[in-house]
Amino acid sequence: MPDPSVPDPAVHDPAPPPTVSAAVAAELEQHADHCFALMGNGNAWFLDAVVRRGSIGLTAVRHEAGAIAAADAHHRASGRMALASVTYGAGFANAVTPLAEAAMARVPLVVVVGDRPTTGARPFDIDQEAVALAVGAPTVVVDPAAPAASAHRAAERARVERGPVVLAIPYDVAHAVAPPEPMTGRRAVGAAVPAPDAEAIARLADDLARAERPLLLAGRGAHLAGAAEPLRAVAARTGARTASSALGSGIFDDAAAHLGICGGFASERAAHAIEEADLVVVVGAGLNAFQTRFGDAFSTRARVVQVDVAEAATHPRVDELVRGDARAVAEALLAALEDAGVRAGDERPGAGWAEAGLADVTGIHDERPDGDDAAVDGRIDPRRLFRVLERILPRDRVVVQDGGHFIGWAPTYLSVADPSRLIMVGTAFQTIGLGLPSAVGAAVARPEATTVLVTGDGGALMGLADLDTVIRTVRRGVVVVCNDAAYGAEVHQYAVRGVAEAPMLIEQADFAALGRALGAEGAVIETIDDLAPLEAWLATGAEGVFVADCRISREVVAPYIVEIREAAMRAAAR
Repeated sequence: MPDPSVPDPAVHDPAPPPTVSAAVAAELEQHADHCFALMGNGNAWFLDAVVRRGSIGLTAVRHEAGAIAAADAHHRASGRMALASVTYGAGFANAVTPLAEAAMARVPLVVVVGDRPTTGARPFDIDQEAVALAVGAPTVVVDPAAPAASAHRAAERARVERGPVVLAIPYDVAHAVAPPEPMTGRRAVGAAVPAPDAEAIARLADDLARAERPLLLAGRGAHLAGAAEPLRAVAARTGARTASSALGSGIFDDAAAHLGICGGFASERAAHAIEEADLVVVVGAGLNAFQTRFGDAFSTRARVVQVDVAEAATHPRVDELVRGDARAVAEALLAALEDAGVRAGDERPGAGWAEAGLADVTGIHDERPDGDDAAVDGRIDPRRLFRVLERILPRDRVVVQDGGHFIGWAPTYLSVADPSRLIMVGTAFQTIGLGLPSAVGAAVARPEATTVLVTGDGGALMGLADLDTVIRTVRRGVVVVCNDAAYGAEVHQYAVRGVAEAPMLIEQADFAALGRALGAEGAVIETIDDLAPLEAWLATGAEGVFVADCRISREVVAPYIVEIREAAMRAAAR
């Protein structure tokens, strides 16, 4: 029985007035549904408001970089606004690397941070606004007279500009009482994307109708715009072959016209087919060095047309930019082709593909070496490892990829159903160590699927703090550690050119033991047969996390690394 002499606060105490932090949280509920955070002095009141209001899910991570990376991955897997929170000073500094990644990858993200008091900087404060701007993230400082409006401005800017925005709450106002705010001036702002130019559409439709070997190359931007279906229809109508960027994997059906990933991840015969194209239409892909194989992906005779919302072409190889939303352009192209009488199944469009022996390219993207059970050094051949993983891992999966040499195996050997199921946080900024927290964000976004994290020993050790978060929060996941006891990318790019190898090597770590210490299942995989415990665990349908510490060979080099190395050596020889 409660003591009647003690007043019940729920009955007798009036509700406390809303604080600045609570007003910020209330506004952000209108834009995001989950927050990834590490609490500190600077954001304690904001996270308190998030928890007490209960309208936004909250996942606590173990490192500030993990908060940003998890939010980034959550957006990539769900399409929803990313939201993270860290404290000021050292906490904010820890978050700079994934903040730069989000800016370069154009991820709509609001990062709520503590900031110096309005009275001025303390000895441990830094100019956070300048630091954020240096990596491409603008800052909105919360106005204590209008905190909700400040939060709305930050969220809308992140959405419209497709990039991270830092929302800074000065320390001395975080728990101050928020004044009433009018709702006026807080409407959604539309992105200024122009309607497709009719003449440009007509020219492109004519190009497609006349091309002998047209190729449609779609990236993550096309997926985000919802352009998959109209692009597939354009390909069918024009006889085009299709390809995707790595982050666009799954946007096209695995069918008779699909070549797989363009660039360094292409199979040898698919890369040859891409070089045969006389017209390349690039939709929602940036044409970075890896997509273009350092300039060698397309024939010098091919015409390259880019469809993008960017104001200028993103690569000098582009002959014409058609500016507009990917879906709107694809639908306009379909209409123009219909008006021109171009029908699916017509003999004329794309006739050159048959003449080149590429009429049916079913499975061309998967024409890759199977590898041997063991490489020459006795360790596992990573190609065989991923062949077996493709077979035993659940089909309903989200593949999360850290950075490193091994990045050449998972996207090329593991299939995904659509681009939201291959998450590669870190590739834009060329960083490693963000894989573990990325798995957390992806798992929150897609809890029904099995989360498959592929990481290296270097990246896993760098982000080790959030192995705990993975094991605590992922409903069902597999952590595949490609453990070659080295920073493999550096070994294959620099040690082979005479650079001292010692700093590139890592003492053999036992990730299975680390996983078990934190509550996961785990096994060291030294031979292909050692995958049996993982296969058995998957067959049970058990929830939890399994850490597979796969001792792979560093004698097997991914083709894309060979291309990078050769490009660097050509440049050095000039």
